[in-house]
Amino acid sequence: MTGFRNLAALLFISLCTASAYAALVIFPLKDVRAGQHGVGRTVFAGNTVEEFQVEVLGVLENLGPRESIILARLSGGPLASTGVMQGMSGSPVYIDGKLVGAVAMSFPQSKDAIAGIRPIEDMLRVEPGSTQAIASAPPRRRPFVAGENRLEEIATPVAFLGFTPATLDHFAPQLRQMGLDPRQGVSGGGSIPDRLGDPRQLQPGSMISVQLISGDMTVGADGTITAIDGDRGYAFKHRFLAEGSTDLPFARAEVVALLPNLTSSFKISMAREWMGAITSDRDVAVAGITGRQASLIPVEIRVGRNTYHMRMVQDRVMTPLLLQMALFSSIDSTERSVGGQTYSVRGRLDFEGGAVRVDDVYSGDVGVAIIASGGVASPVAFALQSGFDALKLKSVTLEVAPVERRSQQQIVELIAPRTVHPGEDLELTVVMAGQNGQEASRRVKYRVPAGMQTGPLNFTIADATSTNVIEFQSAVGTPQRSPQQVLSLLNGLRSNTKAYVRVWRSQPSYTVEGRDLPDPPPSLAMMLTRAQAGSTNLVNTRGAKVAELEVPGAAGFVITGTKTIQVEVKEWTVKE
Repeated sequence: MTGFRNLAALLFISLCTASAYAALVIFPLKDVRAGQHGVGRTVFAGNTVEEFQVEVLGVLENLGPRESIILARLSGGPLASTGVMQGMSGSPVYIDGKLVGAVAMSFPQSKDAIAGIRPIEDMLRVEPGSTQAIASAPPRRRPFVAGENRLEEIATPVAFLGFTPATLDHFAPQLRQMGLDPRQGVSGGGSIPDRLGDPRQLQPGSMISVQLISGDMTVGADGTITAIDGDRGYAFKHRFLAEGSTDLPFARAEVVALLPNLTSSFKISMAREWMGAITSDRDVAVAGITGRQASLIPVEIRVGRNTYHMRMVQDRVMTPLLLQMALFSSIDSTERSVGGQTYSVRGRLDFEGGAVRVDDVYSGDVGVAIIASGGVASPVAFALQSGFDALKLKSVTLEVAPVERRSQQQIVELIAPRTVHPGEDLELTVVMAGQNGQEASRRVKYRVPAGMQTGPLNFTIADATSTNVIEFQSAVGTPQRSPQQVLSLLNGLRSNTKAYVRVWRSQPSYTVEGRDLPDPPPSLAMMLTRAQAGSTNLVNTRGAKVAELEVPGAAGFVITGTKTIQVEVKEWTVKE
């Protein structure tokens, strides 16, 4: 799943003209001086917004391109024991009653509550006359390092409820690369009433929670509102991947407790009621509308006797990752995680433009749950990132059936005659070894086309995963022409219960509308080369596929492994 970028800032607003920005009373960065005092606003308990004291230490100018940070000491409330907490970023700071910026950065493991305040001008840097309610600012930067000290953006605290510990252990590194700090069981979400709450309950300093999953499993990312201007609000937090248009629900949150920590203190919060939807995710800001419900994906996962129901966000990057985590956790919480394992996974991925069937079997000694969950998430990621609006995900229904014994066969040998003639049948023998060393043979015939050029002809037998990877590598570099082409590709993915023989030659082929065109005549090859000069992946350097043969395995057995042999195609002689 490429394309993951660090999160930088969360800004939710209603869509209206940029002229309304003038209503905000701003304290400009050029007037900020060391020694000035101000106040900040945040929630330390419940939903009551409290003030804390701010002393300006100075302005760190040109830390990055077009970027300055106000350095300040915070005090009051519990800050003497907690320092700057996760969940505080976005807390508004005022000087002389005017908004100067929002808490955004801190020094991890610092003894004092020293914070970096991002100027409010960075949030409101828009083109004159623009009607897009978005902000423009430099993308998320690396930490600013001075010796052993690091001034870095406060990580987004993300609470996971209903997930197994193994799920967070496995996916935490990937989440942290995105600027998220995953935590388990230290915040609350659960079932939030479907009705929308009154947005008038929100005020500068209030907490919100972006709910990525709600239901039997919950994932919520917390932030603080920076400012409210009429029917718009700003919560300067961390952006969600700068993807452009998106649809993420956010709820009003209450602080249950504060947890001081030597590394990074944080707020323990609980999402209470829906407030609106984030609709745009751009650069360091995302935009949304209060009073609007986000479009969520209903997901049902059945594993044995357990059934999990949840609703998940529609997002081209987050949805595949969250679905993989939910399926992994469902398997991990229900079945054993040590020893030989075999799972069949069946179901449907319903998109607006059509459906993709899920029907596969996964087997092995270790890591089967992660392979199975990845096998479902990969086609979802491919479809959502294809760029077609018709491929929005409507619903997911999956059923996982565990098998008590490991059922796997390994490809150990591929046997064929050393030579063959054009127009002749070639018999291939596939030898597979089972769990107890028992060998089984499968035979398949390939008719060599009449008139085929002489020379080496390669036969590669491989499992479904290896064969699908080759197809995906070709598809990723080839623009998909329609949603139906994407769905056709996904529905054509091979099953793990079969092996596949790829017949190919060591010569370039050309990809035309998603299909390989092997060994074209020189004149056509020249035309294709010129037409496809702007693309590096339309010429297939892995070899030209001539044909593909399917080799069935034993019922319910997963086939693994790969073997390649070479057969010489020779001309018929007079004697023959």
